[in-house]
Amino acid sequence: MSIWTRISDALAALRGGEGLSAVFDRLRTPPERSIGFTIAVVALGAKMAKADGQVTRDEVTAFREVFQITAEDEAGAARVFNLARQDVAGFEDYARRIKTMFAQEDGTLCDLMEGLFHIAMADGNYHPGEDAFLARVAEIFGIPDPSFRSLRARFVKDAPPDPYAVLGVAVDAPMPQVRAAWRRAVRESHPDRLQARGVPPEAVKMAERRLVDINQAWAEISAAQGSLVEG
Repeated sequence: MSIWTRISDALAALRGGEGLSAVFDRLRTPPERSIGFTIAVVALGAKMAKADGQVTRDEVTAFREVFQITAEDEAGAARVFNLARQDVAGFEDYARRIKTMFAQEDGTLCDLMEGLFHIAMADGNYHPGEDAFLARVAEIFGIPDPSFRSLRARFVKDAPPDPYAVLGVAVDAPMPQVRAAWRRAVRESHPDRLQARGVPPEAVKMAERRLVDINQAWAEISAAQGSLVEG
């Protein structure tokens, strides 16, 4: 049974008059977390689509990249997207319910933010409305500002990303602290840890890009510090 079949079953359980946001109050047990994660990314992505005023083909493609949506599952994915767009509940209500659904699982909330950044950048343009949307969602999720800036530095490529921001450390942080942040980031990006957090297999591949960015940031800082020592 595909995850989209399970999602369709969850949507079928909605009673008349209930919006999609009601689903978030029901998917709290471990076996349901992958369903909740997928619905959360698609639903918030649909809300975010309103931030720049349009849904582009690239953004639709980004959904498919994250979740590997097959032809037979497209109807189910479209239903989630459209329910979210039509739901009278605002994105802040969605974010608060999702925060409750993944209570005590900050790592999963960061994974979810990563999926949203991937979708936001799919068209190559980071709209101010998208930045405000994502910053507010991160605030509701309780994600610290350094962690949010680290995500933005990795995904928004208008300028070369600050390697310190990618690792979430200050520019003047001592090397032992930087090394510890790098090792922690690598450890938390391991596929086994992601799956343990309830991230669906379709989204685990985002960690591959994350690891590239993390290791590149560490390499740049190490090289720069080495040059300072040699000089």
